[in-house]
Amino acid sequence: MKPLRHLIAPLFAIAASVATAADLRVGLIGLDTSHVTVFTQAYNDPKSPNHVPGVKVVAAFKGGSADIETSASRVEGYTKQLVEKYGVKIYDTIEELARNVDAIMIESVDGRPHLDQFRRTLAAKKPVFIDKPLAGTLRDGLEIVRLAKEHGVPVFSSSSLRYGSEPLGPKFEKIGGVLTAYSVGPAEFEAHHPDLFWYGIHGVEALFTVMGPGCTKIVRLHTEKTDVITGVWADGRVGTVQGNRNGFKGYGVTVLGPKGTVTVGEKHSYTGLIAEVTKFFQTGISPVPLETTIEILAFMEAADESKRRGGTPVTIAEVMKLAAAKR
Repeated sequence: MKPLRHLIAPLFAIAASVATAADLRVGLIGLDTSHVTVFTQAYNDPKSPNHVPGVKVVAAFKGGSADIETSASRVEGYTKQLVEKYGVKIYDTIEELARNVDAIMIESVDGRPHLDQFRRTLAAKKPVFIDKPLAGTLRDGLEIVRLAKEHGVPVFSSSSLRYGSEPLGPKFEKIGGVLTAYSVGPAEFEAHHPDLFWYGIHGVEALFTVMGPGCTKIVRLHTEKTDVITGVWADGRVGTVQGNRNGFKGYGVTVLGPKGTVTVGEKHSYTGLIAEVTKFFQTGISPVPLETTIEILAFMEAADESKRRGGTPVTIAEVMKLAAAKR
């Protein structure tokens, strides 16, 4: 995919909070998550310790999901903050927003509208970051990827758990590589989403950050309080996610190598993700291949299918085939 340098202005360090002609202008879609204020502060506030110079959030579309209370109840508060504190302009349509920015962030906390929201940006041909999850279902995720390739639009999607505050390479070298990994994290359910798509995706993305792609089948053990999903990779390695709905709400991945074990990913930060999003907007090249992001969705969908079948193994190929057939 070719860089989109002709779509974005060069990045120059500036001190002013008002966008200039040299700034890369970013538009937000979906103001129902704290992520919108986190990103806007990093881009628009020179006094922020995570400030990224030369980038400004200048536009937004409210969005919001009336049938999810934690979405609908937050929109006006975040809108007020973005307008009054950062001077962000609110647009009535996604299409109009897309025409007036250089890059787009789909931030809706509800994954269901992501496909429609992305589709409405296509005519503008701007690079689009889609916050986790890429979509509300594997089927919708596959359609986003198809549309992105058909229209030549760069797309990047990731959980912030992929970019922690510590480098992983030196730790993995110390234990001689990665043989197996066990990821833990919260996994509250939301009635309108497949189980892991709402919050369990963080733990799944952390597991894939350590293991890499290549999972072939999974099996899920489900109880009222906990889910344990174990995947087998094509090279014989095994990776497990434990999603907690009671008790411990933190994250972490315990990794076993030939020479010992190490735990990574316990410290959560948005800094790494913001840096990667910025580079993506500059180059038009996603740091995470869309095929990997789709495999993460397939892992989560296979976990639901294993639950429906009483805990029997389900292959990634099977759920991919089923999702493709439904498109």
